Amino acid sequence: MNATAMPTLHLVDASLYVFRAWHSMPDEFHDADGWPTNAVHGFARFLLDLLERERPQHVAVAFDEALDSCFRNALYPDYKANRGPAPPELRRQFAWCKALCKALGLVTLAHVEYEADDLIGSAARRARGNGFRSVIVSADKDLSQLLHGSDEQFDYAKAQRWGTAGVKARHGVHAYQIADYLALTGDAVDNIPGVSGIGPKSAAILLAHFGTLDALLARIDEVPFLRLRGAAQLAVKLREQHQQARLWRQLTTIALDAPLPDGDFKRGAGDADELAALADWVKFGPMTRKRLTDAAGL
Repeated sequence: MNATAMPTLHLVDASLYVFRAWHSMPDEFHDADGWPTNAVHGFARFLLDLLERERPQHVAVAFDEALDSCFRNALYPDYKANRGPAPPELRRQFAWCKALCKALGLVTLAHVEYEADDLIGSAARRARGNGFRSVIVSADKDLSQLLHGSDEQFDYAKAQRWGTAGVKARHGVHAYQIADYLALTGDAVDNIPGVSGIGPKSAAILLAHFGTLDALLARIDEVPFLRLRGAAQLAVKLREQHQQARLWRQLTTIALDAPLPDGDFKRGAGDADELAALADWVKFGPMTRKRLTDAAGL
């Protein structure tokens, strides 16, 4: 089926946009109790822009709740250990952002054992089985591993979209190689060390030659003969750290079996009373209130 004729599911990586609003919006907005609401105001602007421009009929908004209880922490206790806990001023605003989505009639996804990436991946997999294409609204390179067929990733802030063919141009490897690539290079954001001595260029060269991490580890003897600077030493590192590399790949691979609510994520009816109460509490202005009412179909 032609991509333009396929029904589309928009999957929003909410945490990315809440954090961006938290860091970029001025600290001049406060709720009725005096707590800051700059992240809620910024997230609401982003969400309304997205809904007005894309007009999605099927959409789910994924939030991170597995900050230290994710299944990856059991595999590797230092996973994301470099991140401090979110301050209470921000945690409170995450709750408001989630409430806003629900009041607009949008399905929200969150789980204490699975990250937003896993929820997005699982939803995309279900959607694909039901004949949908997915548009993943996020700039996070980790999520590129989820792209198949006519799926797209959408960096909303930069107004850039790419499909499976665009992943290679952006990251030097194919979509299906992203998890292996991050296992080799490491991911400082998530505190994943990677294989020492392997950077983005050498990882891309290795995966271009071997295809997958498993094939690379099965054929380490070939590595010294590659036209790659320091190839002999890389082979030594891979032999020494092959078990760690497989562990890193477990951490970088997005789960596709996270629990999800039933249904196809069709937009539901907004809740006028909830929207009004939330708008009063976080002190949305009249223009934002009208946009919210229109977006909720009220």
